[in-house]
Amino acid sequence: CSVSQVPVAEGKSVQQTVELLTRKLELLGAEKQGTFCVDCETYHTAASTISSQGQTGKLMYVMHNSEYPLSCFALFENGPCLIADANFDILMVKLKGFFQNAKANKIESRGTRYQYCDFLVKVGTVTMGPSARGISVEVEYCPCVIANDCWNLLMEFMQSFMGSHAPGVPSVFSTKHDSVYGPADTMAQYMELFNKIRKQQQVPVAGIR
Repeated sequence: CSVSQVPVAEGKSVQQTVELLTRKLELLGAEKQGTFCVDCETYHTAASTISSQGQTGKLMYVMHNSEYPLSCFALFENGPCLIADANFDILMVKLKGFFQNAKANKIESRGTRYQYCDFLVKVGTVTMGPSARGISVEVEYCPCVIANDCWNLLMEFMQSFMGSHAPGVPSVFSTKHDSVYGPADTMAQYMELFNKIRKQQQVPVAGIR
């Protein structure tokens, strides 16, 4: 599975670029298979915990994916991923003395699922608050669970509708080698994508006077 960002087409809006991508998919013969949503909330170590234990502050990302409706994913950057049941959100409320929710940082990607032969494609609009911030494309080759075995096939298919914007090998693949790829690896890719989009918002956009 590959999760990547597609830049907004020149002179187009986020929504128009999403429509261009989905039109290309539909021309290939892909069929709509409902919708999807991946969301991510950021928690930071509570100030009281840092001062009392002398620890450096850490960020934890609590994520949900409509593909796995009964699960909740808790990820640390460059760290482990905990897969818990949906009640984990209630536990985080009880842990507010240790982890505090940075509510302004909530980010999500929503869009349409497409099936094309053995490929599942999800084209999403990434939003923070009320505004669209970018475009995500997730492509999964369903019959294969060993990431490196199907990368060339994935790449060829992505080029057919993403052109030069097809991504390189995801960093998560380098640690998987020949082991089984799982849902946590997809969530790690979404976490990287969301953090990249957050950072892009902090840099002034060139060309705006």
